[in-house]
Amino acid sequence: MTYRGDVRLVSVSLFLALTALLAPAPSAVARTAADFESAVHAATNLARVDHDLGKLRKKSCVDRFANRQAKKMAAQGEMFHQDLEPILDKCDLGLVGENVAFGFTKAGALLKAWMDSPGHRANILKPGYRQLGVGARKSDEGVWYVAQVFGRK
Repeated sequence: MTYRGDVRLVSVSLFLALTALLAPAPSAVARTAADFESAVHAATNLARVDHDLGKLRKKSCVDRFANRQAKKMAAQGEMFHQDLEPILDKCDLGLVGENVAFGFTKAGALLKAWMDSPGHRANILKPGYRQLGVGARKSDEGVWYVAQVFGRK
């Protein structure tokens, strides 16, 4: 089968445009908790790569603690940190950290706010972290609560 150059270019351009529309973007408005969590994880790793750091892997143990924290905050309608000691013990970690937030509907805006905050930025860019769990839950009032739990063995 032969193609004229311009037909192939249009087909490739259409394919790329459709792919971009269908792919979840870190700046997309959160529709589900899973989508929001994935977008926050991706945006966090983009920030780390931009600073020549390795990507953080999703780990089920820290992810469970992040999800529990987001769920608790959403149920209580307030933002707060959890005790990190149980995470060290139950996930067999030597290093742990946490970022929490509420009121954001876009992962990109949330990451920008965290990166503009020295403490949150330090967690995101800490070279020692290797693991990341992200939890996102919407309160009964429709407000998103998000928790990141970072870890390293």
